[in-house]
Amino acid sequence: MTLLWLLVGLGLIVLGADWLVEGASSIVRKAGVSEFVIGLTIVGFGTSCPELVVSLTGALEGNADIAVGNVIGSNIFNVLFILGLTALIRPVSMTPENRRWDIPLTLCITGLFLLCGMSHTLLDWGEEDSLSRLEWIMFLLLFGAYLIHSFLYGNEDPQGESSIQQRKLWLAILLVLGGLAGLIVGGNLFVDSATDLARKMGVSDKFIAITLLAGGTSLPELATSLMAALKGREQLALGNILGSNVFNILLILGSAAVITPLSFAAVTYTDAIVLTASAVLLLLWAYTGRKERVDRWEGMVMLLLFGAYYYLLFNNL
Repeated sequence: MTLLWLLVGLGLIVLGADWLVEGASSIVRKAGVSEFVIGLTIVGFGTSCPELVVSLTGALEGNADIAVGNVIGSNIFNVLFILGLTALIRPVSMTPENRRWDIPLTLCITGLFLLCGMSHTLLDWGEEDSLSRLEWIMFLLLFGAYLIHSFLYGNEDPQGESSIQQRKLWLAILLVLGGLAGLIVGGNLFVDSATDLARKMGVSDKFIAITLLAGGTSLPELATSLMAALKGREQLALGNILGSNVFNILLILGSAAVITPLSFAAVTYTDAIVLTASAVLLLLWAYTGRKERVDRWEGMVMLLLFGAYYYLLFNNL
């Protein structure tokens, strides 16, 4: 029954995210926002709503390992697996703005997250192993500034008219509300079932969060990016990944930390190194080879690194 409820919760999460993204994208597109910005904000943030629900639910239940592990695992999964697989199917194009601003900013946010979090634990800086609420409020303010900048300066659409289907306003609003309901109910079922399953298997909550929860809640990003690539909308796919990762760190963990202190005690050097490597690789691909895209061989490198990371995780059970 635990596995059944886990699958039901995951199904509600995926369905809810799909409705939310479809409705929100239709509403925002009417305002003339570019495809990349839709991917970066509405689609990226919408597909990250499962992570938001899972992390907030974990925080409400006092389970910091679920919240932190889910975000770290999701960000690694997003770049190394989803973007790697997307590039393997179809090279992912980049614009000069992506290379100059969006990708370096993602790396900086990832670095700031690890510096603030790991300094309290692995490096033994400070007396506590969790960030203060003041530090997380700083992350929330950075998220607000990031969002404003995206909408103000990212409205040039290099791929022309978006293929996102526009629906009637009342239907789009219903999709958003229905999507949120599915995410909330599904998130509760998913977190409770996964935590129970972790205890029955005798493995840590952090391991379950960084693998099962991270992979499961990233399914909307996976489906969105692959579909966008197949339709030739690589900017939507890239924006989805970058937006999701920024959303995960700044808003999801920032909001969860306001509810309960989030400890980084369970985060290992391997987790930190792989998370950093995923962001550095993306920046490296932006300035080497064909600078205007992530090529297939670069996607393969990402997938191999992802496979090596998961091999280490399972060997350390």
